[in-house]
Amino acid sequence: MTIRDILNPMKPQNFEIKNQKIHQAFLEMKQKYPERLQERLAFSWSNWGFGLESLTESAARLQRAGLRWIELQGNHHSPDLGYQPEEVRRVLTDYGIQVSGLCGIFSPNNDLSSNNPYQRQAAMDYIRREVEFGAAVGAYYLIVVPGAVGRTQPYDGSEFERSADSLRRVADEFSKHGVRAAIEPIRSAEVSLVHTVADAKRYIMAVNHPGITHINGDVFHMQAEEAHIGEAILEAGAMLTNLHLADSNRGALGEGSLDLDTVIRALYLIGFNRPGCFVTPEPLGPGGDPYPAMHGHPQPTVLEHLVQQTVTYFHQREEQVLTSS
Repeated sequence: MTIRDILNPMKPQNFEIKNQKIHQAFLEMKQKYPERLQERLAFSWSNWGFGLESLTESAARLQRAGLRWIELQGNHHSPDLGYQPEEVRRVLTDYGIQVSGLCGIFSPNNDLSSNNPYQRQAAMDYIRREVEFGAAVGAYYLIVVPGAVGRTQPYDGSEFERSADSLRRVADEFSKHGVRAAIEPIRSAEVSLVHTVADAKRYIMAVNHPGITHINGDVFHMQAEEAHIGEAILEAGAMLTNLHLADSNRGALGEGSLDLDTVIRALYLIGFNRPGCFVTPEPLGPGGDPYPAMHGHPQPTVLEHLVQQTVTYFHQREEQVLTSS
């Protein structure tokens, strides 16, 4: 290092400047309002990537990792399919686990934005079944995707309006059952509409219903669509009720290049350690359509590694963030 290097240090990159602003704001909050950091972030796990594994096996794996919350796949694709409330309550009680929320599964067969009225109706009926089930098992939220996952080409120029209209028609169900509708922005490599937090806010405004006011974030999609993940979390603010986690390669936390510390700081800045808010790993791999994982037999050793690695690494980084200056 030369004298010139010391006198003229390298200017930080733009994303580093944003990281530093969030870090500084976190330190100021930590100094002025230390009580805001007393409660830890609630840690859940999304099980739809576990495929055809039984709920008992999944619950046992999460219990071994010390988890107390699970996000269940929304598998009530018809009136005769899906989890039964009594069985879910029995299994999860046995393992000391509660339901954080439900991961809504929206495909071309149940697409809120479809130009086929039968597919729109299927999506609305699906939401009714899931909200009723969610209330029965104590779920805080149901993730709603405005368009089909796996369909990247728009039907036409009116799918945003059709989707908002479809959701508005069933919005009373969320208010009636006390389940939050969590709109999820998804990267453009997987869906045709609503890719960012700003898009989700615009969509919620278009629905214009008191039962539709929350957002489900996902750092993997944010990495592709947002200018900065930490800033996107701050922009979502109190509307954020759940945040899906995976590393930059959509694998276990700690095995990619995600700046998890900045994510954690941003979450504490918006008060995400309050009841009804969850961080929920969903490491699904990098493919464009992860839904096939629901219908296959998983490799238990792979799932065990995903859970143990992710849980351990997250809590290590959370402790570092909260105790370091």
